[in-house]
Amino acid sequence: MKMNKIKEMSSPDLEKELGELKTELFKLRFSLATHGLDNPMKIKEVRKDIARINTELRQRELANK
Repeated sequence: MKMNKIKEMSSPDLEKELGELKTELFKLRFSLATHGLDNPMKIKEVRKDIARINTELRQRELANK
């Protein structure tokens, strides 16, 4: 997910997306541990997306203070 798309989303949408990404990360890790993944780099992509969303949410929080 690109930062441009993240910046356009509202805070509730970002929090919803964050929850979905965390669930996806859990499933990917579980799948990797049990029977392997076709694309292990997907875990890295999801972790970066989570970090991008957390960064944007924190920037918005600080901007409102």
